[in-house]
Amino acid sequence: MIRFLHTSDWQLGMTRYFLSEGPQERYNQSRFDAIRTLGKIAKEANCQFMAVCGDVFESNQVDRKTIARALEALKEVPVPVWIIPGNHDPLNEASVFLSSSFIQGKPNHIEVITDVSPIQIGENLELVGAPWLSKRMDVNPFYKAIAPLEPVTGVTRIIMAHGIIDSFTPKKDDPLILSAESLEHVINEKKSSFIALGDRHTRTKIGAGERIWYSGTPEVTDFGEEDAGYAQIVELDCDKVKVTPAQVGQWRFVEKNRVDINSIEDIETLRHMLEELDKKERTVVKLNLVGSISLTKEATLRQSLDTISEVFASCQINDKDLLVVPDDADFSDLGFSGFIESTITQLREKMEGNESEKGIAREALMLLVRLRGGAV
Repeated sequence: MIRFLHTSDWQLGMTRYFLSEGPQERYNQSRFDAIRTLGKIAKEANCQFMAVCGDVFESNQVDRKTIARALEALKEVPVPVWIIPGNHDPLNEASVFLSSSFIQGKPNHIEVITDVSPIQIGENLELVGAPWLSKRMDVNPFYKAIAPLEPVTGVTRIIMAHGIIDSFTPKKDDPLILSAESLEHVINEKKSSFIALGDRHTRTKIGAGERIWYSGTPEVTDFGEEDAGYAQIVELDCDKVKVTPAQVGQWRFVEKNRVDINSIEDIETLRHMLEELDKKERTVVKLNLVGSISLTKEATLRQSLDTISEVFASCQINDKDLLVVPDDADFSDLGFSGFIESTITQLREKMEGNESEKGIAREALMLLVRLRGGAV
C-alpha cells in the first residue's frame, strides 16, 4: 500500500487587502502553522511522503523572511516532501526555489521537482511531476509529462500537476487549461494510479472515480471557497483507492449576500448572529445589507456593528442597498427649536434631492440624532 498526503496552494506571503496589520500577521502565521499541522497529519496517518502540487509561495518576489519561516516550518515535517512549482512560483530565472535563501536553508528531506522525468522511489513507487517553468507557458506542463508515459504494471505511478480544469473556466481553448477528459484518459489507460492536482482552492474530485483530485488550499484565502482548509490522505492499494480529507485551516470567511434590515428585530437578529460566531479573531465577515430603516434605527445598527466588528479579523459592510428614510419619530423627542429645527427641515429636504447632497445630509442628521441620544 502507498499512503501519502496531498496538498497544494499554500501561497505563503499572501496579503489580503481587507486585513489590517495585526490580523494580517495572524493570517501569515496561520499559513506557516498549517505546514506544521500537515506534518503532524502525515505522521499520525503513517504517510510515506507529502506531495505539494504547486504554489507554495504567493510569488517569486516573496521576501527572505517568508522563505526562512517556510523552511523553519518544513524542518518539522517528519516525512519527505515533494514540491512542484506552480504558476505563482514558477521555476524561472527569478524562482524562489533557486534563490540562495531557499537553497542554503532547505532541509534535506525537501525536494523540488524541476522537470517531467519520472522519479523512482523505492521498488514500487514512481512520481511524475509537471512543474511550471514560467507564469505563461505555451501549454500546461502536464501534457509534456504524460506524452512519453506507457501503462504501468507492478508500480504505482502518481502524477503531480497544477492548473485549472476546463469545466471551471470559460477559456476552454487556452493551452494552459487542463481537460478533464484527458485526465480521465490517463487514468483509464492505466498510465497513472492517481493524479494529484493543485490550483483550485476548493477540495474537488474530478471525474467519476476517486483517482483525480484537487486538494484545495490548507488555509482559506477568500470568500466562496466552500471546501477549503483541508489536505488529503490518499491510500493506493492494488486496484483500490481511498481519499480522506484532513482538516488543517484555522480561518473562516463568512459572507451574507443579503441581510434584510427593516426593523429593530432585524438588527437584533444580525447582532446575535455575529456574536454567535466563534474564533472571531480568525474570522472575516462580509455583509450586504438590504432594506429600509429610519435614522434612529440606523444609529442603533451602526452602534451594534461598531461594537462587535472590532473583534473580527475583518468586517466588511456593504450598505448601498440599505435605504435610510427619516421619519417624524426620529426628531419628535429631540426638543430642537429655532435655527436647529430649521436646519433639520432643510437637511430632510436635501435627502430627497440629488445624490451628491443625500450622503452629506444623512450624515449631518445622523450626527444630530447621536448627539441628542437618539441612538438606542
